[in-house]
Amino acid sequence: MRCHIIIAVALWSVCVDSRKIRGISLSYKRFYREKKSFLCIDGSKMIPFEQVNDDYCDCDDGSDEPGTAACPNGRFYCTNLGFRPHYIPSSRVNDGICDCCDASDEYNSHARCQNSCRNLGQRERADVEGQMRTLDEGLRLKQQLIEEGVLLWREKQAQLRDLQQVAEDLQVRLEEHRRRKHEADRLKEQALAASEAEEGSLRRQNSTVTTIFHVLDSNKDGSITVDEVQAKVAFVQEEERVLSEDEAVALLGGGHQMDLSAFRDTLWNSLRTGDSVKIKGTHGAPGSLADEDPNIKAAESAAEREATDLKKVEEAYETVNMEISDLRKKLTIDYGTDWEFLFLNSQCYQLKVYEYTYTLCPFSQVTQKSAVGTEVLLGKWGMWAGTPGNEYSQMRYESGEPCWQGPTRNTMVTLTCGTETVLRSVKEPSKCQYVMDLQTPVACQPVLKQQGVHSEL
Repeated sequence: MRCHIIIAVALWSVCVDSRKIRGISLSYKRFYREKKSFLCIDGSKMIPFEQVNDDYCDCDDGSDEPGTAACPNGRFYCTNLGFRPHYIPSSRVNDGICDCCDASDEYNSHARCQNSCRNLGQRERADVEGQMRTLDEGLRLKQQLIEEGVLLWREKQAQLRDLQQVAEDLQVRLEEHRRRKHEADRLKEQALAASEAEEGSLRRQNSTVTTIFHVLDSNKDGSITVDEVQAKVAFVQEEERVLSEDEAVALLGGGHQMDLSAFRDTLWNSLRTGDSVKIKGTHGAPGSLADEDPNIKAAESAAEREATDLKKVEEAYETVNMEISDLRKKLTIDYGTDWEFLFLNSQCYQLKVYEYTYTLCPFSQVTQKSAVGTEVLLGKWGMWAGTPGNEYSQMRYESGEPCWQGPTRNTMVTLTCGTETVLRSVKEPSKCQYVMDLQTPVACQPVLKQQGVHSEL
């Protein structure tokens, strides 16, 4: 009999101890050492220890009922051995729903809960191990991209120096070509002035009339015929076409031939103005000084050549300076502490979401293109927008096209760790405000590897 009493007392003691510590984490166990009284954790009240977990809320902070649903603000600790431990509101204790994977929250209900912590832990460990493998590969690729970024940065610096040297050389050539063009223009004007001073306009005109007549008079018989006009004269706008007999007769004043006297008063006037007809293979009116004087022709050709050469050098100089400006702009961008993000420049990544195709060009812009081809600017490169200590985790693109009756379009791009660089998702959480997820190896951080698998697993 005495033995039975001792065993019963021992079992009651174990049950009381279990009842008192249910729902408590190891870190809080020090507050629940069995003694005559219990001090509420917030220090507001002292109660007999027997009132802990007695299914009646005595403490304002609910700390006297960690294992029951008595206190509305109480918390129950799920130990979840083999998986992640966590707290649940004490109102869920014995409510017939299994919240803890070890079923510890339903110790006094009719719910048939099974302990699934081991399976959950195994699955999570497999997921974490997969993430660790991805992280290892991402870090390896990131190191490669860092090395490539350093080389690319040096290459662009060298390219800038080369372009600057080319620009300096072109500047020297530009000044020289300007000087040569100025000299050619001066010589041309000088030749024209000398020719004008040498001959009177009447003598020059008479000489020219005779010269042109003899050019047209191929057989030198003192008259110009229809055949000779067809052979040497053409319309200004149709130089390749041979004049018809009727057109040639019309130019000869209605006859089939004419002498120098008749030529001076008819066909010469048409040739001199150069508006409708011309001598084949010539430029401009035959009465100009350039057609008469070989010195003027040479001076004009030289001036024309120098003008062409100057234009070519000016265009080359402008192109090089535009390249220098563009390269300088690219080199002022923050590509990370080790230039690891430099490879993203000049790259673009696309993702189709329903009827829209989104294109992200890092350090440039973000666009949205509809199925009908309409393209909308969702933002231009603004800045890095990550949190302090993790600045390179987000990119901000701003000042896109205005929304109809809404704000200006902006896009926030979050960079996540992965083994390839790909645009994974695009969302519009609020009107004309977009968020994107760009997966890339350069977003992988060693600190993630240091955290490893959760210690509780």
